[in-house]
Amino acid sequence: MSSLSQPCRDISEVDERFLTDVIDGLSQAQKTLPCKYFYDERGSQLFEQICDTVEYYVTRTECAIYEAYAHEMAQLIGERALILEPGAGSVKKISLLLSELDKPAGFIPMDISAEILNESTQVLSQQFADIDITPSVIDFLDDSELQRVFSQLPAQPLVNKRVIFFPGSTIGNFHPDDARAFLQQFADHLQPQDGLLIGVDLVKDAAILESAYNDEAGVTADFNLNVLQRINAELNGEFSLSDFSHQAVFNQEKSRIEMHLVSSEEQQVTVAEQLFSFSKNETIHTENSYKYTIKAFNDLAASAGFTLKRHWQDVDNLFSVYYLEVA
Repeated sequence: MSSLSQPCRDISEVDERFLTDVIDGLSQAQKTLPCKYFYDERGSQLFEQICDTVEYYVTRTECAIYEAYAHEMAQLIGERALILEPGAGSVKKISLLLSELDKPAGFIPMDISAEILNESTQVLSQQFADIDITPSVIDFLDDSELQRVFSQLPAQPLVNKRVIFFPGSTIGNFHPDDARAFLQQFADHLQPQDGLLIGVDLVKDAAILESAYNDEAGVTADFNLNVLQRINAELNGEFSLSDFSHQAVFNQEKSRIEMHLVSSEEQQVTVAEQLFSFSKNETIHTENSYKYTIKAFNDLAASAGFTLKRHWQDVDNLFSVYYLEVA
């Protein structure tokens, strides 16, 4: 296997959490990499391109739901609501909501990518000059970082309620048990009658799902492989991207799309001076995307401390959006 030629980086300068997660993941019997590391600047840009592919129905369907029902959502949320968006990316979805809200108390976008967050904030600040927009660069999967943001929020009477906006079916990246725990963390940071507006992808024909994650243009493949490029650039990795291929399949039993990177040959790869062996066709499991029925997600949310106020879905039953309140 040929490695990529690049300058050797001082390993003391890297994100130690990134390094630990990569070493731990590649040391498992089923090698894994956390999907949050897709999202450096290039990865975030590739994801935006995925959202525009013909096959990827998720973004355009969810946006259509907001376009049709954002006014109803805003009425349920009420006036002087402070909106928080963990994992903020594209501004289109939040723009549709902010446009309908009554005297919003502010918007706090949160993202692991400072570059994407700054770009989004600039666009939104121009579009909504009268709304206080305060970006926060955090890993929202780290509850201590999330707690820090919530501990600094203004309280009544400046803010009537706090609402977490969590679109894109990001919740589907969690195993259902982890999704329940994650939603419970949200509930723990909120107060009674505070809200959660969340997008959830629905169970559907496997052919539709697999097509969405295997676009003909290969953007999703580039997105998946980009995590190896990050490891090469930031952790002195020696992955040859041409020796790995993208694979996305629907696991019917577990109701999830699984994304993998498949080794095309028997090979060895060094990361931060540690050697990892791959057999031919061995995979690195990089992401899951669980799909829910309406009932299954309602039950999950209820078990995490939320009460359903209303849900919306498109006419083809591809995608759903829920407004929940803390019980």
